[in-house]
Amino acid sequence: MSIEVNDESGESVDGERISALARHVLDRLKVHPQAELSVLAVDVDTMSSLHVQWMDEEGPTDVLSFPMDELRPGRDDEEPEPGLLGDVVLCPAVAATQAAAAGHSTAEELDLLTTHGILHLLGYDHAEPEEEREMFGLQTELLRDWADVGRGGTG
Repeated sequence: MSIEVNDESGESVDGERISALARHVLDRLKVHPQAELSVLAVDVDTMSSLHVQWMDEEGPTDVLSFPMDELRPGRDDEEPEPGLLGDVVLCPAVAATQAAAAGHSTAEELDLLTTHGILHLLGYDHAEPEEEREMFGLQTELLRDWADVGRGGTG
């Protein structure tokens, strides 16, 4: 599995942690081992520009996802397809503000946002209440598993 993490945010982002978490999530969701994922951490100005350009919304957001090959989680009864999963763009400055409000570390918030972004790449959404329950339930389960394997820590 190819996971590329680039930090252009000017913040302190643990690329190894994000890469390991992404690998954990993709493995748990049975994504093909040759799938490719890119994670990019950007500053507030860059995220604000992307947010306007792609979502037509002002100001920065915490995470954006840009799917490529419309890959879906693998199933036990079929072989997953290889391909380009897409890009997850994180804004660590926004994550830090949200982490402080939630009472946990920025690293934990970036874990949540990375997982959330990957789920979007795999076709999950939260526009409708039922979709939200499914996506956020899976997100919680994946993050709990991540913490259970000792990698989540409090960073």
